[in-house]
Amino acid sequence: MNPLRLAVNTLFLFGLFIVQESVVSRIRLPLAGFSLYLAVLLAMISLEERTGAVVLGFIGGLVLDLSPTSNAPFGQWALILTVVGYLISANRDSVAEFIEGHIGFGIFIGIAASGALAAYLLFGTLLGESNGNFWRACIIIFGNFLYTVIFSPFFIPPLNWLRDQMLTSRERA
Repeated sequence: MNPLRLAVNTLFLFGLFIVQESVVSRIRLPLAGFSLYLAVLLAMISLEERTGAVVLGFIGGLVLDLSPTSNAPFGQWALILTVVGYLISANRDSVAEFIEGHIGFGIFIGIAASGALAAYLLFGTLLGESNGNFWRACIIIFGNFLYTVIFSPFFIPPLNWLRDQMLTSRERA
């Protein structure tokens, strides 16, 4: 990932974070809320090579740590999304056929978002945070998975187009 694309992706993530915190978080959906930021970030990570995925996961996690509603230690999301970025990029060959279509890619992003949320809860518990009722946490994770799968066909094609426009000729080859 070249420095210019890294800067553009970082600005895009900051803008998306502001939209998430000011608009999407205010929408009350049945079961639980929907994290557009997490879904788009994981889609962006899935489209990158190994180094870009890890760097994007770290930067996206740092941006997510800025959330005013988060009571977690600063850097918890950065750690989790860096590991998730590495795991996604390391296993790209095994899931490549599954994520070629928009629906399969949406299911993959939903599973990755659910795994990231579960890891966040697990790390929070290990760090001594009170995360509330276990069953309520399961409902929130399932609700986020459901809404990620439902809404992902709407943001995956524009995200693919935007990424293709930002690639340099060396990265396209």
